[in-house]
Amino acid sequence: MSARPLVLFGSGDDDPEFRYACGTALEQALYLRFAPDDDVLVVPEMELGRARGESSAVRVISLREAGWIERGDAGGSWIDLCRRQLEARNVRSIQVSSRLQAGLYRALLECGFDVDLGADLFGPQRRAKSDSELELVRAAQSAAEVSCVAVIRELASAQVGEDGGLWSGGRPLTSQILMARAQGALLELDHSCPDMIIAGSPDSALPHHRGRGQIAAGRPVVIDIFPRGAAGHYHGDLTRTVVPGPIPDEIRRWHEACVAAMEAAIATIRPGSDGRDAHRACCRALVEHGFGTITPGLEGTGQGPVMIHSTGHGVGLEVHEAPLLRDAVYPLRRRDVVTVEPGLYQTGVGGVRVEDTGWIGDAGFTSLSNLPRSLDPRDYL
Repeated sequence: MSARPLVLFGSGDDDPEFRYACGTALEQALYLRFAPDDDVLVVPEMELGRARGESSAVRVISLREAGWIERGDAGGSWIDLCRRQLEARNVRSIQVSSRLQAGLYRALLECGFDVDLGADLFGPQRRAKSDSELELVRAAQSAAEVSCVAVIRELASAQVGEDGGLWSGGRPLTSQILMARAQGALLELDHSCPDMIIAGSPDSALPHHRGRGQIAAGRPVVIDIFPRGAAGHYHGDLTRTVVPGPIPDEIRRWHEACVAAMEAAIATIRPGSDGRDAHRACCRALVEHGFGTITPGLEGTGQGPVMIHSTGHGVGLEVHEAPLLRDAVYPLRRRDVVTVEPGLYQTGVGGVRVEDTGWIGDAGFTSLSNLPRSLDPRDYL
């Protein structure tokens, strides 16, 4: 991070840089860091108690204490407050986040400040997870597992109707019902995941299709749950694929290939290794099992299902963050937290994906996932 004083404006609960900087996230706030032990968080009066309880800032003060001047333009009021705070310290050069709204960035320039747009604030620090951060990821991963099992239990207990679809309680068992069960399980553990994926076939052929409608028997169901803790705001990320009813040999072969690809990728991961090597090991295993990828040189035969995404990504305050496991050079570091998630997809049939999240230590990749990697729902119960 630059030696210039840091200026951050609150933008809500989904701002990982603001939260990492001062330990909390607010819709409206101003954070100024002049030195490691010299920072201030300015918040509306109504947020003062919460901010003082959550924030790591040395000083937390209200707008009134900071000399707030109410204007018709709220953005202008925040810029004016920021300008006066900086000028009181004779500061003219500052660093801001690349996430800063364009209007606020322009207003700072118009005030005459020399503004450095920080492209990767706290990048190295956020990658190296502390013990406490690892525990928050572990808790989120545990919540994902509980939620995943709640979904699988519903699938396992459902009846197969004459239409070939699953029924439960006298009505069709749908992705939406399963999402409600999963979300309820997460909320009981103080986590949530509003964008989770529970996709039956053939929708699961699209890796990020959330799922909709009745679940079919004898077809793969992709369950991808990536919860965030309500207190710590760290994520987990877990995917399992199960088949309610008879498991087709074709889908069993896809799944075996994905598990082998996961193990091949994990075997390459250690501090100082390259995310690209993990990705290519994953793709190579899929090709050796007779399937394809979109990675150059590892396309396979071009027939049947194909892996159409990267092998993994970092997890923390964001569910997708550095580092990346894809076909590009990306050195991995000790205490990175990453996913490994091979998948195979075929239009009209569906998809299979298996994903664990783990951290990188001296011994390599240590999984934070404890669930079986099985297509059979009974193996989870």
